[in-house]
Amino acid sequence: MNPEQARLWSLIRIPPQKWIQTPYGAEGGGFWVVAILGSFVVWYNDIEEGFNCSSYSQFGTINEYWCNQDELEYTIQNLYASINTSNPSFQRIASGDR
Repeated sequence: MNPEQARLWSLIRIPPQKWIQTPYGAEGGGFWVVAILGSFVVWYNDIEEGFNCSSYSQFGTINEYWCNQDELEYTIQNLYASINTSNPSFQRIASGDR
């Protein structure tokens, strides 16, 4: 991460905690959320082995399932770019797109 992205990461990261995601997260008891920014969470998908960014509307529940196989650095870079362009769209791969 560049210095600006690293500062963002230091502000939004949280100790990893399991959040619910239905239906894909049910088998493993949820997915590990590692950062929160507004109504978005950065989480680790242990099924696909990569990080994703999704919205949430209730604390503890991830709204969308994505199966990106991104490194954390890439996910934070995308989040940082979205903030700088005021465009909360992230490069995502839905479960049916693989």
